[in-house]
Amino acid sequence: MSKLSEKYVQAVWEFTEALQDEKQIESGLSKCMEILQETIGCEAGTVWMYDTDSNRLAIIACGTGQDVTGVTIEKGQGVVGHVMDTAESMMVHNTIGDDSPLYGSDDAVGLIIKNQLVSPLKVPGGEAFGCIQLVNKKEGRFVEEDAMLCGNMAALIALDIEDKGYKVELPKNRKPMIVLRDVIKEFPSGDSVIRVLKGINLDIYEGEFLVILGESGCGKTTMMNIIGGMDSMTDGSLLLDGKDFSHPSDSELTQFRRNYIGFIFQSYNLMPNLSALENLQFIAEISQDPIPPEKALALVGLSDRAGNFPSQMSGGQQQRVSIARALTKNPRLILADEPTAALDYATSIEVLSIVENIVKNEGKTVVMITHNPEIAKMANRVVKLRGGLISNIRINAKPLSAKELVW
Repeated sequence: MSKLSEKYVQAVWEFTEALQDEKQIESGLSKCMEILQETIGCEAGTVWMYDTDSNRLAIIACGTGQDVTGVTIEKGQGVVGHVMDTAESMMVHNTIGDDSPLYGSDDAVGLIIKNQLVSPLKVPGGEAFGCIQLVNKKEGRFVEEDAMLCGNMAALIALDIEDKGYKVELPKNRKPMIVLRDVIKEFPSGDSVIRVLKGINLDIYEGEFLVILGESGCGKTTMMNIIGGMDSMTDGSLLLDGKDFSHPSDSELTQFRRNYIGFIFQSYNLMPNLSALENLQFIAEISQDPIPPEKALALVGLSDRAGNFPSQMSGGQQQRVSIARALTKNPRLILADEPTAALDYATSIEVLSIVENIVKNEGKTVVMITHNPEIAKMANRVVKLRGGLISNIRINAKPLSAKELVW
């Protein structure tokens, strides 16, 4: 057996483990795409599934640096649609300069597609209900061994989808609040610079719960600081409700942080000489359109602790007050930086249940950064950072509730 064959056999084993280990199929798909892209060596990889309600194919998991989750094309459109219609794999070696209508819509993934390999998702005897698309092999051309590996992975995924009864449900009326494009952040280091963010492309949608995953040093806190107006980018652009907010003035930043963004920190950051209610009243006084502090405390279940000072409350209660403080602003977007890192499991679930309620019942958009992959299972979408770049993004069609999480 050649070294290439051995590598591909190992990849199939890793696919199987990834699908078996995850409760949510999207987590398994995300891991599989990372394995497949790394093994074959291509620029991008996406998993498409067919949505019967809209008669469209949608990307439910991707490994590109571009956020294309939820991107859709009409059934039958492009190579992806052709493969689903015919239920046969297709390898295209060169699309540059080819004006065939078959290639006309393959730029949906946000890349200039030079070559691609697409395999259908189907179970034996059944019709295709999606496909896997690999784009732009980095060295040489796609070969038959690549097609065999991609086909084997597609077959494993299809069986897993069939077994779990997974159905894609596209978000309706997606409206981006914040759009990051090619965001770079550098910090000086002696005579050189350290590039922490290396080109981030991400849309944050109204009413969603977005989790950003990554190990320490991957750039997730830096990215959140840029989104929250606490740091500036070195290069790139940021759109806020469709308007350029890449280089705001100091007064614009102050108003943005005061009225648009609510912050939840790992360390609570409550004022120790003020009671729980007074911590909220202070924020209400400087906010443009606050909700009553008493209501905010009630939303986190702490009405009976209104007169307590931080030192008289547990860590979990202090964190709930900090969530209430963020809510008091009545913000469009809430940013949460490792809000459960200092809490035990039971208290973490209490805090996450409140976050869940904020998204579902209060209509807030929440972006949370964490190193805990279990928390990501609650999210509508999960963004994974690695080395200052987005390594993959996935949609959770059926997010778990906080009480279903175990770690």
